[in-house]
Amino acid sequence: MAKFGTGGRSALPRKSNENMRLIISTVIGIVLGYLIGISFPTVSITKLHFPSSIISYIEDRNSGITTQTLLNHAWTSANNQNRNNATSNTTDTLKIYVPTNPRGAERLPPGIIVPESDFYLRRLWGNPDEDLITRQKYLVTFTVGYDQKKNIDAAVKKFSENFAILLFHYDGRTSEWDEFEWSKRAIHVSTRKQTKWWYAKRFLHPDIVAPYEYIFIWDEDLGVQHFDAEEYIRLVKKHGLEISQPGLEPDKGLTWQMTKRRGDREVHKETEEKPGWCADPHLPPCAAFVEIMATVFSRDAWRCVWHMIQNDLVHGWGLDFALRKCVEPAHEKIGVVDSQWIIHQVVPSLGNQGQSDNGKAPWEGVRERCKKEWGIFRKRLSEAEKAYYLSKGISPPNSTGV
Repeated sequence: MAKFGTGGRSALPRKSNENMRLIISTVIGIVLGYLIGISFPTVSITKLHFPSSIISYIEDRNSGITTQTLLNHAWTSANNQNRNNATSNTTDTLKIYVPTNPRGAERLPPGIIVPESDFYLRRLWGNPDEDLITRQKYLVTFTVGYDQKKNIDAAVKKFSENFAILLFHYDGRTSEWDEFEWSKRAIHVSTRKQTKWWYAKRFLHPDIVAPYEYIFIWDEDLGVQHFDAEEYIRLVKKHGLEISQPGLEPDKGLTWQMTKRRGDREVHKETEEKPGWCADPHLPPCAAFVEIMATVFSRDAWRCVWHMIQNDLVHGWGLDFALRKCVEPAHEKIGVVDSQWIIHQVVPSLGNQGQSDNGKAPWEGVRERCKKEWGIFRKRLSEAEKAYYLSKGISPPNSTGV
């Protein structure tokens, strides 16, 4: 009985002590929880991912991991999560998209975009800012074969250092031109058996020739004894010509009265043709008209004309009648410069690049292709204009084509 009584008395204080420790631990836990809560106001409890070591601590209070270690783990985990979320949000916010940029460049900052180019030659060394001693203001192109080298040499020498020189080689011979000092500074583009309008469509994009105020697109068989390029530019600016050509010597290679040189004036913009040829004195071939052998375009006019050139129609026949579509009023902004005139030598060099077919000479096949292209171009332009008017609910004019 004594042993039982002794055991019963000692069990009561032990149980009381354990209850007290439990109460104290609970109170301390509540206090610590509160302190932790006010210490991390920006940390969502749902975002706290406790590592397995903390779970082990909960499961085994004798593991030796302190409260400070628990707090360190919790803080690091929360910070990493917030940092990852912030990085993701920042990346989404800072993505570049500028719809007013050129098509395809919307994801670039506007300050890095260079939408235009040029034919300025650059060095392979030194400071890029020091590459260009002069920047040519005008561009002249010739479509050439090496057999016409003397003629081209004479023509190029009529253009000052203000002109960039671009040669399109239809015979594939380029290195031979280095016998001329100016050729070493020129741009050479070579593709066999192609015309100047094929080259123009592919290498004279408006954004490429944008730095040049005027673009000369000339044939190779032009005599220039009476021509000075700088004076020509002065007269073009004086008379407000957006599309022009030098007058033609009337004794040779003349097709239209409009392009015939007049000896009593600087510039003319209209003429008289054969009876019935001009239904309107302000329309081609009596006005708003130049030929395509020695055409000169302003930068703005060329931007329009380039878009009108067809990829598959390489001879350009019909373009001369349609150039008026690109300037307004055309009968005032298209003209012939009489006091700076040239001679059309009518050398059928490109025609000889054709192929003999059915017993016909190569040039005959080329000429037939030219005529076919003229008809195709007229039809395309007429149908395109009619379709436009009909889409606007407007009855098309009787004649919209060339």
